[in-house]
Amino acid sequence: MPEINDLEEEWDDLEEEAGSEDDAPKERFRITITKGQEPLRIDKYLMNIIEGATRNKIQQAIDNGYVTVNNQAVKANYKIKPGDEVIVIETRKAEVLDVLPEALPLDVVFEDDDILIINKKPGMVVHPGCGNYSGTLINGLMYYLQSKNVDTTLPRVGLVHRIDKNTSGLIVIAKTEQAMSDLAAQFKKHTVHRRYIALAWGDFEENEGTVEGNIGRNLRFRKIMDVFPEGDQGKHAITHFRVLERYNYVTLLELRLETGRTHQIRVHMKHIGHPLFNDETYGGDRIIKGTVFTKYRQFVENCFNILPRHALHAKELGFVHPRTKEWIQFSSELPADIQQVIEKWKSYTTGMTKQVKDKLRGD
Repeated sequence: MPEINDLEEEWDDLEEEAGSEDDAPKERFRITITKGQEPLRIDKYLMNIIEGATRNKIQQAIDNGYVTVNNQAVKANYKIKPGDEVIVIETRKAEVLDVLPEALPLDVVFEDDDILIINKKPGMVVHPGCGNYSGTLINGLMYYLQSKNVDTTLPRVGLVHRIDKNTSGLIVIAKTEQAMSDLAAQFKKHTVHRRYIALAWGDFEENEGTVEGNIGRNLRFRKIMDVFPEGDQGKHAITHFRVLERYNYVTLLELRLETGRTHQIRVHMKHIGHPLFNDETYGGDRIIKGTVFTKYRQFVENCFNILPRHALHAKELGFVHPRTKEWIQFSSELPADIQQVIEKWKSYTTGMTKQVKDKLRGD
């Protein structure tokens, strides 16, 4: 069982399918080198213009691809020249100790002395990051737990996994060191049951299947993830899917994670040509399948307005209770926005089927 001090090193491996785009690196600043600038190594140049920066940190950022020149990653010995556009990506994350408690509405599904199960609403960032220092689940948890005299000095206030800002559904929170260590071990061993419901573009050829492929940051756009089918790039990832219902142009899916990588479901679905409905990061926010008719386009745009996020919900979460050692499992209802869009696709598909049948009968 891992010690609490080791949990930070395991954080990447404990991320939920989407980890969090909210914690993804964001642009810190951009600058265009002006005329008259003499050739100078980029690490030395950045040391001169970034207050408090050390050469070691700058070189680490460069090595990790967080410094680009003209949209290309460079080495530390690259010499800048007039006209170069330099972009530095912010990699620092908010410290939990700096987070202020906030009285935010939390949907508590279950609670005892050891754990807390939250049904996260869509639109709520889980963990503070650059640009998101308030209104996050962590802010709300600090207020909620402190009001019950629960220790909030645990790493990440007891958070052992995450889901995206725009993914809704279940998250478990540890309330003690023992619970956090135990849950961390279960996530590490991939023994936690996680079942998702998603609406994806396209009609799947098979009723069920498995997507396997390493997931890592896109080599050019560091904010998004990509699949690397071969080689050592990224981390091993496996997603199992099963078709629940078909609506001609979109499909309702049940997905089960065998691993937990950043944006896992969203990236794997895009990789096989079925991006999640209205997933703007991975190309699902446009019409991927369907007709060119104006009425169809209006129908899809209406669905996008009803569901202004990717159609993904963490429906089930199960694990061994850290103290009783008994298996416990929780389920949450689909949120109204996803349910409403599903009903609209059902009606649309039924209407299409009726029109086809009427034509065959000659009505």
